[in-house]
Amino acid sequence: MKKILIITLIVFVSVVVLAVGAFGVWYLIGSLKSTAKSAQKATVGQSDPADIIDEATGLLKTLPGDWHRWRGANQDGIVQDAGLNLNWAAKKPALKWVFRNAGAGFSGPTVVGTTLYLSGAAEGEDFAFALDTRTGKVKWMQSLGEQFLNSYGDGPRGTITVDEGRLYLVRGGGKIHCLSAVDGKMVWQKDLNGSLMGSWGYSESPLVEGDIVICTPGGKGGTMVALNKLTGATVWRTGEWTDDAAYSSPVFAVVDGVKQFIQQSNKGVAGVRADDGKLLWRIIVPGYSTAVVPTPVYHDNMVYVTAGYSAGCAGIRLSKKGETFHAEMVYNNKTMVNHHGGVVLVGGHIYGFSDSPGWTCQNFRTGEAVWNTGRTRGAIGKGAILAANDRLILLEERSGAMVVIAASPDGWKEYGRMELPERTKLESMNNMVWAHPVIANGTLYIRDQDLLFAFNLN
Repeated sequence: MKKILIITLIVFVSVVVLAVGAFGVWYLIGSLKSTAKSAQKATVGQSDPADIIDEATGLLKTLPGDWHRWRGANQDGIVQDAGLNLNWAAKKPALKWVFRNAGAGFSGPTVVGTTLYLSGAAEGEDFAFALDTRTGKVKWMQSLGEQFLNSYGDGPRGTITVDEGRLYLVRGGGKIHCLSAVDGKMVWQKDLNGSLMGSWGYSESPLVEGDIVICTPGGKGGTMVALNKLTGATVWRTGEWTDDAAYSSPVFAVVDGVKQFIQQSNKGVAGVRADDGKLLWRIIVPGYSTAVVPTPVYHDNMVYVTAGYSAGCAGIRLSKKGETFHAEMVYNNKTMVNHHGGVVLVGGHIYGFSDSPGWTCQNFRTGEAVWNTGRTRGAIGKGAILAANDRLILLEERSGAMVVIAASPDGWKEYGRMELPERTKLESMNNMVWAHPVIANGTLYIRDQDLLFAFNLN
């Protein structure tokens, strides 16, 4: 009898051990199998000791070198860092790590300290997540709701904005979220209840200025809205400006002493007073009909806008007399017909890809063409642009190829190129690399849907 009990005990213990081991293997596989399953509940993390915390507020602090919002700290798509390797002909950047579970989406990363923030979609859900920039390991994931579906590519389009320990993002279906940067927990969320010009989903990146967060719902309720960044409550909405929203993102500017937000709509571009949402000026741009995507460029009382589908570009001079603003269209031409790769202003010249002549350099003040690649041998195709010091990094949308050229009115001068180590297996209508490149703290980040690559530029 005693022997039977011992044998029974041994069998029982063995079964328990095997069950626990099997559960551990199942759990490990399940954890790695899908970001969507991991995103169903937020994984709570803590502030990284390497991140800088403001002693007065106890919140995450943004420092030079970070990329805490769409198009960087100055909203201009320009990086200034003397330590960057921008001569790839001599030495190509080394791959630091690859993260393969970013899910579907075209949003680009934002980086503060040693934490990278991004959003994606998989298995029916949109989600946001944070990675350690040193290792590419997940810090937390947070489910956001039902996955945005689109034949050109599913998931979020806009980039996350980081402000004082909180994250702000707009999803393709038209909902804005505020999350904790520490652990991803939802602070508030709100439907924009607006009107978009097309069917490709809300694509703007929200803009935080002072105590408000700006986004562009569009429609009769008002094209632009300001929300209290802590609660999501509406502060003001532009009753005078009721165009449908486009796919562009707003910029903040101080023009003749007046703080304002400049944004494109389905019909043109406008300036809105930051304090109360009053419409200060508005220009209808001929040719705006299908998709208006690129972010406006503001410099020294000049606003530059461009759009694809044969729309072209426009240079607008702003002036103020008394309390009234006047907007004058200085030029409107087809020198730059930029779809969604964006443009940058460097040294008085606009650079970007124009749908007909190729990569183009244009005089910012006059709108005149300085050069374009046309049939230039070796020039890569259509894509996104990022300026770094006196160079431009161009990312071709079809292949993911990258090339470094001089940001110079003297013409195309190349400093090397490289290919992505691999391409995504996720399928969309055109299988394009549409997320814009980002450089933060010496690292170049390139997203191809579920794949996020980190290259060392130091």
